[in-house]
Amino acid sequence: MAGSQLLVHTIQDATVVNFRQASILDSAIIDSIAQELYALIDEKAVRRLVLDFANVKFLSSQALGVLITVKKKADAIKGVILIAAMKEDLQRVFKIMNLQKLFSFYPTEHEALASFDIFTS
Repeated sequence: MAGSQLLVHTIQDATVVNFRQASILDSAIIDSIAQELYALIDEKAVRRLVLDFANVKFLSSQALGVLITVKKKADAIKGVILIAAMKEDLQRVFKIMNLQKLFSFYPTEHEALASFDIFTS
C-alpha cells in the first residue's frame, strides 16, 4: 500500500482533506490515514481543517477513534475541525454514538469553507 490515503490541499488558511477510499475499514489504511491526519496537526499545526467525506461510504469504529483523536489534537492547539459532505448513513452512526456533538457537519465542502469566511467559486 504505497502512497497517501488522503488528498490534502490548502485554500487560504484552511486545509481540506479528501479521502481516497470509499471504504475506510482496513486497519492498515486506517493507520495510514491516522498518521497523515495527526501529522497535519502535530507537525504542520493546521488549525482550520475540513474533512470532506463525499467519497466515503463505509467507516469502521477504528476510523471513528482516529477522528476523535484528531479532534482532541486540534482542540489542544485551539483548532477547528469541520466535517463536510458526509452521507446520511454515516451521520446516523455519529448520532447513535453521540459523537455529533464533537463535530460540526456541513452539506458541502464549500459551505464548510464559508463558515471560515472562505468563499470559493
